[in-house]
Amino acid sequence: MKPFKVFLIIISLPLFAFTGLHKYYVSVTQIDYIEDKKSIQITSRIFIDDFERLLRERYDKDITLADKNELVTINGYIERYLKDKLKIKINNETANVVFIGKEYDADIVRCYLEIEQVENIQSLEINNQILFDIFDEQQNIVKTKINSKQKSFILIPQKVKALLKFD
Repeated sequence: MKPFKVFLIIISLPLFAFTGLHKYYVSVTQIDYIEDKKSIQITSRIFIDDFERLLRERYDKDITLADKNELVTINGYIERYLKDKLKIKINNETANVVFIGKEYDADIVRCYLEIEQVENIQSLEINNQILFDIFDEQQNIVKTKINSKQKSFILIPQKVKALLKFD
């Protein structure tokens, strides 16, 4: 019986070795300037379970995202949170970011936002603190396509904003 226990322990060890791995906490925000519409269109992709946890802690412990019986107040909570945590300045002026809506895709929630009446962009400052208030390891990837130039960067809790200049 003793050799069987040793064998069981040896077989089980590799399984326990992987339980210490921690999950990645990441969001991806795409920012596109649509010149002919004079608007900036923003899509933020956030893992549903991470966003759900945040909304439960912050607003209502009964929130369940991507549920057929989703609370009608969820869009209001999402809008309030995103307006608080995603701030944009265009040419050194604070922009009015409008929440358009959301949709679910597998384990991701896509949040759509827009900034209207943007004549030109010489500089764009992005402050993205989405989920920083609950995950110390959170990383927010920001991709931009502005004035036919593509740029991307990663924001972390120690560096919450980036400034892009277009001359």
